[in-house]
Amino acid sequence: MKYRHLGKAGIQVSELSFGSWVTFHNQSGVDSTVEMMSVAYDAGVNFFDNAETYASGKSEQVMGAALKKLGWRRGSYLISTKLYWGFHDNPNEQNTLNRKYLLEAIDGSLKRLQMDYVDLLFCHRADPSTPIEETVWAMHNIIERGKALYWGTSEWEAEDILSAIDIAERHHLHKPIVEQPVYNLFEQHRLAPDYKRVYEDRGYGATTWSPLASGLLTGKYNAGIPSNSRGALKGFDWLKDQLTDAERLAKVSALEPLAKDMGATLAQFSLAWCLQNPYVSTVMTGASRVEQVHENMQAMEFVDRFTPDVMKKIDRIFGVA
Repeated sequence: MKYRHLGKAGIQVSELSFGSWVTFHNQSGVDSTVEMMSVAYDAGVNFFDNAETYASGKSEQVMGAALKKLGWRRGSYLISTKLYWGFHDNPNEQNTLNRKYLLEAIDGSLKRLQMDYVDLLFCHRADPSTPIEETVWAMHNIIERGKALYWGTSEWEAEDILSAIDIAERHHLHKPIVEQPVYNLFEQHRLAPDYKRVYEDRGYGATTWSPLASGLLTGKYNAGIPSNSRGALKGFDWLKDQLTDAERLAKVSALEPLAKDMGATLAQFSLAWCLQNPYVSTVMTGASRVEQVHENMQAMEFVDRFTPDVMKKIDRIFGVA
């Protein structure tokens, strides 16, 4: 495993990391989570991601219980969680980044995780109804109180990120250091040229999610939706359209010869492709079975095999100029 800095920050993350979205609680209990996290950790993964609303808080509970069983030295791993969506149908507790919500919500996450602090705390979405300055001050105060070490954004527009950085610098506050954007062969907009000001000019890091496009880039949906897959889960009906889209499936099929020539599975190929982008700090993987973790970790073997010719062929398949 290799490690990259989160932008210009001193903290380093493994190039592949492990996230809990969809799987923890929904597909994986504490014991199987312990097994999967252990395999990832043994492969060199040091960053594990979560969010308050994943599985309505139960994902954090599963991860917290798993970490207690694993008993790793706290300095050897990084934990992140994200705040915004909330659990209650209340204007101050749902879809917000106001000060009251953030200062209260972090306590709930820490309780579920059974931790004194998280290493990274993300604002899960932007909140146009709360002044960015209020959010920046609240995140600064959370760090000052020792409940998080760094903070970042997730799925924010470039202008909002730059505004948050500028406010923090102007008031000498802890500024955001990292974005958590969707990034895969189908969805590249969050690392598009207009974000150059964020990643290159301001030294922001990126912990990218959905590198396999919810499993589409593994090829397992080429013949329909398997009964044991994410696409068949209750509550994830919204995924079915993209998992059965003929145009997308055709692009996945076109990738297969490139992956085969490299000796990689489609999943390994797609994960390794994400790491070709220099702005990517870590690619967050997910899994519901330990076999998937083993397969994903082997993607590191193919990172250096993407020649300019291979990259051009990929761009042609996905219509990238």
